Amino acid sequence: LGLIFYRYLSERTENYMKELLKDDGISYAEAWKDEEYKEGLKEESIDYLGYVIEPKYLFSHVIKLIETGDFDVEYMEKIINSISESTQGHDSQEDFEGLWEDMDLRSSKLGKEVSHRSKLIAKILNTINTIDFHLEDMELDVLGDAYEYLIGMFAQTAGKKGGEFYTPVNMSKLVAKLATVGLSEAKTVSDCACGSGGLLLQVGKYIKVGQYYGQELTSTTYNLARMNMFLHGIAPENQTLRNGDTLDGDWPTGEETDFNMVLMNPPYSAKWSAAAGFLQDERFSDYGVLAPKSKADYAFLLHGLYHLKSNGTMAIVLPHGVLFRGAAEGKIREKLLRSGNIYAVIGLPANLFYNTSIPTCIIVLKKHREGRDVLFIDA
Repeated sequence: LGLIFYRYLSERTENYMKELLKDDGISYAEAWKDEEYKEGLKEESIDYLGYVIEPKYLFSHVIKLIETGDFDVEYMEKIINSISESTQGHDSQEDFEGLWEDMDLRSSKLGKEVSHRSKLIAKILNTINTIDFHLEDMELDVLGDAYEYLIGMFAQTAGKKGGEFYTPVNMSKLVAKLATVGLSEAKTVSDCACGSGGLLLQVGKYIKVGQYYGQELTSTTYNLARMNMFLHGIAPENQTLRNGDTLDGDWPTGEETDFNMVLMNPPYSAKWSAAAGFLQDERFSDYGVLAPKSKADYAFLLHGLYHLKSNGTMAIVLPHGVLFRGAAEGKIREKLLRSGNIYAVIGLPANLFYNTSIPTCIIVLKKHREGRDVLFIDA
């Protein structure tokens, strides 16, 4: 996935340089040899793309090195380091920070010897080279689709762990469609357990989104989400992704804390601290009880509802048990029903997700609405 992302950045550079230099009658590689040109090109690249890839580090050049047998895996490391270093001290530094930290090209899993690792990485790069990305055709999202497909395949083979970072496409579509009923745009959309970002991106296919917000606990998955947003053409200024624990530390705080839309497929019945101090936390204080330590489902739901604008819509996927479990969960559920927050409950069959075979449900919530009727759908 990191190598696909590298090719994407590389092709963007090539396309941009071709356009930039078309009236000069000079290639990018030739212009780079001229000091004056070189400095200008660096500036333009940082301003427009946010990073710099030298001609010798372009994907197309690496493919030539593979063909002549001059490529090794250490050269690939130099390339990744060079791209990251080019952003230092610029606005884009944060966007690229740690982006490739999970791509360990020295891992013995790729081969014990440098030659073995080089051979394997060369094979992957050659395979990636066979995909026609159609970057210039905005209608065709070949690259984004390829990336989503690979994350999906990765999730399938990861078994239970797969569900931690990937919501199957059909489920993402369903949740996104439910949350966007009757809407043509949303200024802000949030997913505070965003995994690899699929749910957020799905909403953007149905309505116009101003700003995307996402938070993810696992740093590897957070990096997948950042690349995924980039690859689907979401500009850095239109997204705010964060690596953090949603339940332990409320986020966002400050000015922009409420969203027009909240979507979530959080980890089912996850453990959380449920410390007594959370009873004073504004997200949970109105309910008098906390979601149990062994099942954080309602903690995620109440976090999302707290951050929903008064006219907003929220859709969350949870295990079926949230509809009937008693004790603290029963009290929270009753308060939500009495407040008229629960708009619809949709029962879903078993075996829809990678990480569990249990039946699940989608709960659609509104912050303020007339009446307390609930639409139940047995799907």
